[in-house]
Amino acid sequence: MTAASGASGAGTLSGVGGNTVLRCDGRPVARYVHRPRVPAGFPSRPYLHPVRTLGGVTVTELRPPDHVHHLGVSMAVPDVSGVNFWGGRTYVRDRGPVALDNHGAQEHTGWLLRDPDGCVEELSWTRAGRELLRERRTISALALSGDAWVLDFTSALTNVSGADLSIGSPATNGRPGAGYGGFFWRAPKEGVAGTAPDVFTEDGTGEDAIHGHTAGWLALAGRDWTLIFGGANGDTRDDPWFVRTTEYPGVGSSLAWRQRLPLPAGGSVARRIVTVVADGRLDRPAAAALVRKAVAA
Repeated sequence: MTAASGASGAGTLSGVGGNTVLRCDGRPVARYVHRPRVPAGFPSRPYLHPVRTLGGVTVTELRPPDHVHHLGVSMAVPDVSGVNFWGGRTYVRDRGPVALDNHGAQEHTGWLLRDPDGCVEELSWTRAGRELLRERRTISALALSGDAWVLDFTSALTNVSGADLSIGSPATNGRPGAGYGGFFWRAPKEGVAGTAPDVFTEDGTGEDAIHGHTAGWLALAGRDWTLIFGGANGDTRDDPWFVRTTEYPGVGSSLAWRQRLPLPAGGSVARRIVTVVADGRLDRPAAAALVRKAVAA
């Protein structure tokens, strides 16, 4: 693992117990909870929170009252052949939202690499003692400029269940527009009224114009921070964006927006998202320049 091209320095990683701290240029920028403690009835999955800008602004939210199953930055999938690795209610075709006892768990099984600038982790996705997926996850923190750094997040999922599986979403189960599932970043609400951040891509502005569409990158700009998400491989760039700004601020890269994603026995699927975490409220040209630099690294 190496720092981004033109970066001022690589990130470092240290941790005790179930928590790992990522640093850039000696400053802590994120905490990765790889052995989470979750309340009964909630699916367990590792997450990053808090994630901060280099200036110290927190840009994630954990278990907010509006969606208590939102966990900072995580890999969350609502439907792996009927098993819910997202949380909340399950959406069943022709029945809508229902409460089902079908939650699975993502369990950290070991580190494959722990270098000063990142880590490679293995996880087991299980339900009632049966392993469905095995994941290799790579996370790194790279300095990009004096006021921006990059969170590089790669997830490779392999079907180890011995049977064919498929990944779905509420959209594939009859709820149009709700194609969430995959990499997901819950950002914080700002102000007493929960002021909505701006969202824009290279050629689109606003939730309605971007939600459910593909774009090479997407920026979410709050009062004094900006997050710029970019797909770093072809499959990721082909996935539509899930965007919320008015109900709550959140961005996801959807694995199954229009149809279920088949995952045959022994098959794998890999996605890579790079997120520029920047101080300040950036405009379109500034965001585009930073994410191009991050993706090229």
